[in-house]
Amino acid sequence: MSPPEILALSAALALVVARWLPPAARPRVTIAAGAVLLLSVLVLAVTGIRWQLLPVPAGAALASPFAVAPLLRRRTGRPSWRARWWLALPGSLACVGLIATAPVAAWAFPVPRFPEPTGEFAVGTRVVQWTDQGRPETFTADPDDRRTVVVQLWYPARKSPADTPRAQYLGRTEEEARTVSEALARGVGLPGFLVDGVPRAHSHAVFDAPVDGGGGRFPVVLFSPGSGGVRTQNTAWAEELASHGYLVAALDHPYDSAAVLLTDGRTITTETSSSGDPDKDEELAAGWTAVRAADLGFVLGQLERLDRGEGSDPLTGCLDTGRVAVTGHSMGGAAALQAARQDRRFRAVIDLDGYPHGPASPALVQPTLALTQAVTPGTDPRYLSRLTEALQAGSATSYRLTIPGAAHLTFMDGPLYLPPVPSIVGSLGRTGSPRVVAAATLAFLDAVLRDGPGDLAGALRAHGDLSVHHPAGGR
Repeated sequence: MSPPEILALSAALALVVARWLPPAARPRVTIAAGAVLLLSVLVLAVTGIRWQLLPVPAGAALASPFAVAPLLRRRTGRPSWRARWWLALPGSLACVGLIATAPVAAWAFPVPRFPEPTGEFAVGTRVVQWTDQGRPETFTADPDDRRTVVVQLWYPARKSPADTPRAQYLGRTEEEARTVSEALARGVGLPGFLVDGVPRAHSHAVFDAPVDGGGGRFPVVLFSPGSGGVRTQNTAWAEELASHGYLVAALDHPYDSAAVLLTDGRTITTETSSSGDPDKDEELAAGWTAVRAADLGFVLGQLERLDRGEGSDPLTGCLDTGRVAVTGHSMGGAAALQAARQDRRFRAVIDLDGYPHGPASPALVQPTLALTQAVTPGTDPRYLSRLTEALQAGSATSYRLTIPGAAHLTFMDGPLYLPPVPSIVGSLGRTGSPRVVAAATLAFLDAVLRDGPGDLAGALRAHGDLSVHHPAGGR
């Protein structure tokens, strides 16, 4: 809660308590609490009051007549009157209960606070839009429409002054962030106001911060979000990787992501949805995954051209496009697997709890890390067998790490702003979830892209239950 919100809450409670204070203290407390409440509400009206705080003025309004009436009677010389304690107590408790729902709601649906990146670099970010002129847009009937993707880059940057504005979460502007937030809420059947704190958030990155060129070339990590997800859904993870010297490029997939705002002013919302038929849905998912995989390969090509200097760009000469990992969450993880099968420019794969949609061949030749929640044949009879088949068939050592206490949304920013319900976001805590996912990811990337020394299997086992799949298919 912000300072004005805390002041409003405290003043509202003081108004309720004033009725129970000694007569000498009652007037001073009532006047002070009323003044603080009024000023706080005025400030919140200007900055934007959140729905979570509405019970505060409501409870204060119910308590105010009983707190203020004795003062008015006293000033007019009329005898003071107070309800008997056994009549006033239920009303006071009701007001306190109503006011107390505000911090509970603010705790359940907070403005997310991103964990401080732990690497040596500050983090910069920027957004680019690229069109693949050689690929038609399959989601529209216009034969001249070409596939366009929006990509957000996080990269090692020079440190900015402490008062430099930090990047808006979910968008380049607060307006874009609200559009995306409302689209995400609609996608899961929630009213948008429930997560109105999300577009108020800022991360640790700085938009268009100068690139830190003293750390050599940056290995590249491409990221595809989950079905209906957006490029910013793993911001905490991306910032942590960038602070350790990686460039992270996260994609919006138009017509699949919840909302994609293009530079021509259009907002493209998702057109992918379940049919309800499992076989049909698997066929649809395989098709969507193929589009995403093609997007990932296209973006890697754009990053290669950017690094070569085909156009003026601050990142030219800073990217190590010979050391590239492709990653994704949920359906994005499936897309990462398919992209790696089709394109050997990708040297490593990370699947964040993604069921492997699409063809199982050719076999993976890259080392692969699959991070999953606890999955059993009882919870999903196909997931384990399909994932194990993909890992065992590969010609490089691969790993499956089951993170205890994780849920599907543990592998994105959801734990930072959704109610801490274990079945939804897991039980690792608001900042514990992104920390453990990033730590396991970094251990793998450092080992396979940077040839880092040490025991990779041992480092991964520190975060959960590990299965190692060797090229021969053994463990």
